Amino acid sequence: MVEANGAAPDFTARFPPRAADPDRVEAGRRLFAGEARFVAGAADPTALPPEDLPEIAFAGRSNVGKSTLVNAVTGRRMLARTSNTPGRTRQINFFDIGGRLMLVDLPGYGYADAAKSAVKAWTGLVRHYLRSRAALRRVCLLLDSRHGIKEVDRPLMDMLDAAGVSYQIVLTKIDKAGKAGAAGVGQRVVTELAAHAAAMPEILLTSAAERRGITELQEMLAGFATAPA
Repeated sequence: MVEANGAAPDFTARFPPRAADPDRVEAGRRLFAGEARFVAGAADPTALPPEDLPEIAFAGRSNVGKSTLVNAVTGRRMLARTSNTPGRTRQINFFDIGGRLMLVDLPGYGYADAAKSAVKAWTGLVRHYLRSRAALRRVCLLLDSRHGIKEVDRPLMDMLDAAGVSYQIVLTKIDKAGKAGAAGVGQRVVTELAAHAAAMPEILLTSAAERRGITELQEMLAGFATAPA
């Protein structure tokens, strides 16, 4: 799509930055300036930790940048382990943020070279977590801004719709997509989300490398945290 003058669509006009609320921005800054620690890694349902805090889960395809985004949001370079090998994360990892919020890094999906037995195990674990976790407040579904929604993402979206678990689309790596490319992908995502009952209508645009959208993501997450002691 091009504008009437033949130019590429304006990225900021189509997806303007959210108006910042100084109080909410400060709440997000304070939350993530505090302690952040790894709590548990669960490779099967019996290893899931107690549901003592509200939980926000990060889900997405392998190599979409989940662990990298968790590190960017928390301001820690090595809190969530990153890997150049897709499909490396094979457990659900829990991170306590200041004793007020739990961030949950789910195993990535869609890695073609993973063994079928491993895929079945990861899928069953994630399905159990998403369907049964009472503390789960929202899922951040990460999509590569260069590709948008792929067929491998749709089963998870349908499952979240059926379970009534609200989810927020977060586009990653927007620094690699280019303004016109990210805008086009973003528009297609927004259009498809209209058919999904559990999807939040707003999408968040992020780049961990350039820290774009990180403040907005912190602000959103802080809204689910328990009140400070």
